[in-house]
Amino acid sequence: MSSQLQHKAKLLNNLRRVVVKIGSSLLSDGLRIERGRVEALVADLCALHDRPLDLIVVSSGAIASGVARMGLKTKPKTIPERQAAAAVGQISLMATYEQFFATRGKLVGQILLTGDDLADRKRYLNARRTIETLLAARVVPVANENDTVAVEEIKLGENDNLSALIATLVDADLLIILSDVEGLYTRDPHLHQDARLIELVEKSAGGVLHFAGDAAGPVGTGGMASKINAAIKASRAGIPTLIANGTRPQVLRAIVAPETSVGTLILAQGDRLTRRKHWIAYTLRPRGTLVVDEGARAAISQRGRSLLPKGVRAVRGDFGVGACVRCLDAEGVEFARGLVNYAAAELEKIAGLHSSGIEAALGYKTTDEVIHRDDLVLIE
Repeated sequence: MSSQLQHKAKLLNNLRRVVVKIGSSLLSDGLRIERGRVEALVADLCALHDRPLDLIVVSSGAIASGVARMGLKTKPKTIPERQAAAAVGQISLMATYEQFFATRGKLVGQILLTGDDLADRKRYLNARRTIETLLAARVVPVANENDTVAVEEIKLGENDNLSALIATLVDADLLIILSDVEGLYTRDPHLHQDARLIELVEKSAGGVLHFAGDAAGPVGTGGMASKINAAIKASRAGIPTLIANGTRPQVLRAIVAPETSVGTLILAQGDRLTRRKHWIAYTLRPRGTLVVDEGARAAISQRGRSLLPKGVRAVRGDFGVGACVRCLDAEGVEFARGLVNYAAAELEKIAGLHSSGIEAALGYKTTDEVIHRDDLVLIE
């Protein structure tokens, strides 16, 4: 038995909830959505749903669908052009999903998200409740980034990233990323005949990033590097990821078959981050930076302490109370992120002071900690 099969057998024993990300290249030939491809994938998805499993689909393809329906010759490059194509294409894409799921007696629900939706704690929790309610009713949520309103500042990046965030949001047991490649190779298989498929990544997924190129296909936006980065985020939440070739017939059924090795399985690493700390580390966009001394870094990294003003050496950026900031050591290496209890202007006045000196410097004191340990998370 291969090492992947040994780990997969344990995983399948406890498999209850799965997030499946479907790339644009699996749905489109570059000019239009291929209905036959969608129908085959839906049949495979329904086989998972019938096990029964809770199933959440994260589907690309709205822009590609819109390109075809608008008669465009190339993929739009500007944000307004992409928004327009997505507005046209999302309707067609969801109608196609709805039709093919309905033929198998299943309902789908559309979930459109932006970075702002997940960065706001209240909206993040509302999205979770909505998806949980759909799953309880045995409805299949089909999620996508809301490209019709997203701009560069709030874009999630690509749906690989979105799938990892949703997997964390719903406490999935497995994230499956389907693309048009078999998985992660030691070298680019299109250029090197001796390239070898890596079936299992047991240690930190960041250690194999050098194997992944960052080029995307003509239809999609995420290359292998974005898939590995998504796997890293899922891994920190205790969720394994399997990257596989979605052009294979019935690939999802093969993935949940205990006797079949498929693609690249990336195991979860370390202690599982709480959902809130994962949200701080991977969903929020840092609004500023704090440079801390070695004593503060050691206290945070090794002893799980809060960040106090005494350890702050420099404040960069203009941010308010509650903002997410990066914590850098003296060498400029990011090692943590957290939510600040003081605004940037306040921190500039109290940096380097003992907590007892905060009130004298500001005229008031909210708390002793710049970042409380409950709002701090270490970054791999």
